Amino acid sequence: MLATRLDLDRIRAARRVIDPLFLDTALYQCDPLGHQLGCTVSIKLETANPVRSFKARGTELVASLLTGQGRTAVVCASAGNLGQALGWSGRRRGLDVTVVASRRAPAAKLDRIRALGVELELVDGDFEQARERAAAVARERDIRLVEDSLDIETCEGAATIGLELADRARSVRPGQFGAGSSFDAVLVALGGGAMATGVGYVLKTLAPEVEVICVQPLGAPAMTRSWHQRRVVTTDSTETIADGVAGRYPIPAVLDDLLAVADDAVLVREGSIVEGMRLLLEHAGLVVEPSAALGIAAVLENPDRFADRHVVTVICGSNVDLSAYHHWVRR
Repeated sequence: MLATRLDLDRIRAARRVIDPLFLDTALYQCDPLGHQLGCTVSIKLETANPVRSFKARGTELVASLLTGQGRTAVVCASAGNLGQALGWSGRRRGLDVTVVASRRAPAAKLDRIRALGVELELVDGDFEQARERAAAVARERDIRLVEDSLDIETCEGAATIGLELADRARSVRPGQFGAGSSFDAVLVALGGGAMATGVGYVLKTLAPEVEVICVQPLGAPAMTRSWHQRRVVTTDSTETIADGVAGRYPIPAVLDDLLAVADDAVLVREGSIVEGMRLLLEHAGLVVEPSAALGIAAVLENPDRFADRHVVTVICGSNVDLSAYHHWVRR
């Protein structure tokens, strides 16, 4: 048994709580993208849903738990996607949702949070300042603070992605639909760690032969450095277009989980992230936010490692400012 905070029975039970809109997302082999990258690439698409990201898998659990406890209000800090997901899940269950975000967050993400009718408070500084303010709001109003990655529901909700991947890994064997159909590596964007620990835990429990590789921007390396040094490493600042994974202070309990389930953690350059976004548009027809292109960036930077392998990359979000997106992919 893996020594983590996660539990396989709870993760399986989560599927009965999460709205089916967010479950059983498409997983398909994208040959044009694979030909470009020199390996077989399958896409796990987590953006074709009402909040355009995987985050609602976790907020569905959180909101269900809170309403079951008779709670009426909740607050979170968000880089954008969690706030939108909590707003969607909370509104459906009658919760008053407050989201604290940085003024620097992409305008598209902030606009979509507002559109859900939640209270949005903006702070100067980065995501870490938003975390501090959200904690203060929770104390002042005596309401539940949702902390992404620390709250186990956010990890176990994301872990249902791992269940779907594990089902495919166990049901497809090499040669069944052509050589290499069974994937041997999963590339997961790494920020706070909810998706990486959740997916990693399930795969290492049910399909341990699959390599779990976490990918983070070189300009926001705190969790990756922490994984390699096996201790919490913080940074003074971040500098990346991948705003969804740009944390500076890893959570110790989440790092412990990640150390138990990840096979590797790598850093990628900004230029590779942009090229990954362009390739996903050109060869898969997908408009994605930078965090969703991290897996493709990892293959671009180390093609020999992935040559002739079958990798799955989790496309985790598509909430992106179109003006910034066009600037990135056209340059």
